[in-house]
Amino acid sequence: MSSVENIRRHRHPEKVNKPVNPPMRKPDWIRVKAPTSKAYGETRKLMRENNLNTVCEEAACPNIGECWSAKHATVMILGEICTRACAFCNVATGKPNAVDQHEPENLAASVKKMGMRHIVITSVDRDDLSDGGASQFVRCLNLVHESSPETTIEILTPDFRDKPGALAPIIEARPDVFNHNLETVPRLYPTIRPGARYFHSLKLLNDAKSLDPSLFTKSGIMVGLGETREEVLQVMDDLRSADVDFLTIGQYLAPTPRHAPIDRFVTPAEFEEFKRLALVKGFLHVASSPLTRSSYHADDDFTQLRQARLAKLASV
Repeated sequence: MSSVENIRRHRHPEKVNKPVNPPMRKPDWIRVKAPTSKAYGETRKLMRENNLNTVCEEAACPNIGECWSAKHATVMILGEICTRACAFCNVATGKPNAVDQHEPENLAASVKKMGMRHIVITSVDRDDLSDGGASQFVRCLNLVHESSPETTIEILTPDFRDKPGALAPIIEARPDVFNHNLETVPRLYPTIRPGARYFHSLKLLNDAKSLDPSLFTKSGIMVGLGETREEVLQVMDDLRSADVDFLTIGQYLAPTPRHAPIDRFVTPAEFEEFKRLALVKGFLHVASSPLTRSSYHADDDFTQLRQARLAKLASV
């Protein structure tokens, strides 16, 4: 059993209630080393000391060893229990606890202590809250800006469905990147992302750009869930219609046998083709590989994103 699986079993031993699917043997290109470095342990200790959750652990990310060894982490605010039950996600589902009012201060302190140049802040879905948790994002943005003004901030938000006025205060708090993942193609939403609506998520991305045209917007999908090549290309077109700048495409890996099964392993050559086609369609930056995740190498990707925009402006 991997270190990530040990973490998940320890943190949520009661998890899962979906049909059991036999695991598929992973190809060589999808394998990663178990986390063992000293820096990995230090990052994990810091997260625990400040009572912070990370999507790295909760989502059983295969890149946790590499990222935590480099002292990069994606912090997950608003608790560790989600109000939805997506078939691909390893975050626990249930009735969430009360919002931790000290969480923004703890997050800001951790960012400053680690000297992070780029931080990714995400959250569980909080359909139980009147604003979907938007005000907690705003507090986190404001405090990190205040304590670490040189740190760039990427937020990966839920869809805030049926929560009027949730988006505008977040954009006003000046994130450097606004990220919301479509996750999959619209045909698969009823089984893979049943609590969400494809075109609502698309509208959220479009609205974020409309509120601040200078803001970098970002979205990502998983492949290997049963989508077709044509469906992936249509998602690219939809995202470009919403003027999204940055696309991530990665291989879906079932966190446990009780989650949605892997339909197939997409080859590295296919990921390269997706990247080429996405760039042709007009994305400023594309990360497409088997191990790509929404926040993987987010700091380096942000640098490349800024460079790509400057190059585009210079060519006009």
